[in-house]
Amino acid sequence: MIIYGTALLALCHLLGIFLGDLLGQLMGVKTNVGGVGIAMLLLICARLYMQRRAWLPQMTERGVEYWGAMYIPVVVAMAAQQDVVAALRGGPVAVLAAIGSVVICAGVISLINRAENPASVAAAEASMPKEPRHA
Repeated sequence: MIIYGTALLALCHLLGIFLGDLLGQLMGVKTNVGGVGIAMLLLICARLYMQRRAWLPQMTERGVEYWGAMYIPVVVAMAAQQDVVAALRGGPVAVLAAIGSVVICAGVISLINRAENPASVAAAEASMPKEPRHA
């Protein structure tokens, strides 16, 4: 049932927050380091594990999908807001580092797209069925 998907998400979230706090302590900082990301990775791994073992009924999978879809945008928005406030308080170096990372990511994505083999893209498009045109 859908409630089991919610329970799985809650379990992964609690475990992720615990592991994030533990990682922060190991690194010598007094904050959670990547707890939400760890929780999402745990949720993905648990879902895949349960699917392979046929332990995940369709309704439970729908619950996991629903809460996973709701969880990610909310957490990303919260983290983005927190990072922007911290960056602005941290001074111009933090802001420049953020801008630099965005530029580097855009450049890497551009390089990946350019490195894609045009022949394989054309072959993939040719193998897709064409939809009939209606006049």
